[in-house]
Amino acid sequence: MNLADFSLDTITLAGSLESKLDAAAGAGFSQITLWAKDLVGHPDGYEAALNEVRLSGLRVNAIQVMRDYEGLSGPLHRYKIETVKTMLRLCESVGAERLLICSSTSAHASGDIDHIAADLRKVAMLATPLGIRVGYEALSWGRHVSDFELSWAIVQRADRANLGVCIDSFHLLANCGLNGTNFDALATIPGERIAFVQLSDFLWKAVRTPEERIETARHLRVFPGEGVHSAELSRMIRMIDQSGYRGDWSFEVFNDDYVQMPGEAVAARARDAAMWVASQSTRRSLPRTMIRQ
Repeated sequence: MNLADFSLDTITLAGSLESKLDAAAGAGFSQITLWAKDLVGHPDGYEAALNEVRLSGLRVNAIQVMRDYEGLSGPLHRYKIETVKTMLRLCESVGAERLLICSSTSAHASGDIDHIAADLRKVAMLATPLGIRVGYEALSWGRHVSDFELSWAIVQRADRANLGVCIDSFHLLANCGLNGTNFDALATIPGERIAFVQLSDFLWKAVRTPEERIETARHLRVFPGEGVHSAELSRMIRMIDQSGYRGDWSFEVFNDDYVQMPGEAVAARARDAAMWVASQSTRRSLPRTMIRQ
């Protein structure tokens, strides 16, 4: 592992898109995870946003996030299909390698596994000619899909080479010991079927209700090495490593305090987190020359 394996997620940083890109590049990162709103919400317009990303020299590893997509029928389904097509065109425009989809929280969504798998198969097929991979992430408060075991079973059923599971350490840690989530099942997912890995921690042992999970996930995450689940995170990192996964690792850290700090300071913390993660890996860790003095 080295710093080229890691990226910052723009949700972690304050400021304009340009300042976020500058902070990530200045800390030594070579890739970035973008949100669609980074591009379409740019004050100078979409083309200006695309130009800033190109000028940054950062590789865009993923676009966040398609919500409440799967399990719908009729007009709702048709609406979401058109939305996902737009998201895929956005990925293509900015050179993003993946589109991330999180499990639905919609009261209108079916929990039928075959229905969900068919919907994911459809978006994967739309993404294939564009060379885009699709990552399906189980939200710990998802209405029907709330743990990685089920998301993996659905991905297997959908059976598309460019569709894989997205593993988010927050949701894995939030589920441990509460919903019967089997941590060891992570070892059953082949590395090539993991589309993406998102890393974060938090500062108390358990988040017991959906409301508490949402509050913690959206406001109170911290970087790996800063929270109270370092032992569990270390084990997770080694299991994913041993699966043969050689893809990207992104720091998706929603934190209200971080977005009140200079982007450079937060990016430096992310760099420290990358060194911590690499030190837990079964592969080569960051060289000492990359450690900040």
